[in-house]
Amino acid sequence: MNQTYTRRTFVTSGLGAALATGLPGRAAAAEPTAQERANVQVVNDFCAAFSGQNLATITSFLADDGVYRMTETAEPVKGREAIAARLSGIVGRISHFDVLDTFARGPMVVNERVDHFTSGQMRAWHGVGVFFLKDGKIVEWLDYTISTERG
Repeated sequence: MNQTYTRRTFVTSGLGAALATGLPGRAAAAEPTAQERANVQVVNDFCAAFSGQNLATITSFLADDGVYRMTETAEPVKGREAIAARLSGIVGRISHFDVLDTFARGPMVVNERVDHFTSGQMRAWHGVGVFFLKDGKIVEWLDYTISTERG
């Protein structure tokens, strides 16, 4: 006999219940450490600084020898001054960053965000930023694109 199972018949059949009780639950993440919370705050403040469009404020979050890779296909830019030069062409066009999700693991902070632009070919960039911090400064900042909105 060929029987089609719906979610309800599967769960109530006993087979679904047996499988559900035999599978481990999703593990809860550990509470962030004080250092992880501090690193998240640095990255959140850094992202918020873009709405002020002040390059000196933005780059103050970066280590002197910091590295920035604008997208997964871009060559890394090395050093705070070189990063400032790279950002100078876009800072005036950034409206704000919407940070959708953030988490930290040790010195690494990962955020998913949408960067909004006021002019130019790109209206929005949706992606994931990966930040490595040391002594309260961003040492590496790598961005990976999920999608873009052209305008």
